[in-house]
Amino acid sequence: MQITRSKTFTADRAWGAKDIANMNGITTRLHWTDQPYQWHINDGEEVFVVLDGTVEMRYRLDGKEHSVLLEVGDIFYASVGTEHVAHPQGEVRVLVIETEGSV
Repeated sequence: MQITRSKTFTADRAWGAKDIANMNGITTRLHWTDQPYQWHINDGEEVFVVLDGTVEMRYRLDGKEHSVLLEVGDIFYASVGTEHVAHPQGEVRVLVIETEGSV
């Protein structure tokens, strides 16, 4: 059993994470960052939940780039093959659920 206070979680580097759980090869991790990630495609599906702050999520569909502003409580689902990149607007905390070892 563990309790994590996401609002007070910080890391020593951008996208630093705390492992919350690994359930049958699916990981749940709490990330802290104040820097953009990189364009990537996960090995499987990904669920991205904003717990604190605001994130501009950029993604590509049919060769066109799109952008959506995610606020606290918003959830972004990236299906297999969805190229995307997260751009935090200041400090953010996000919960990411994905296949273990995914990018």
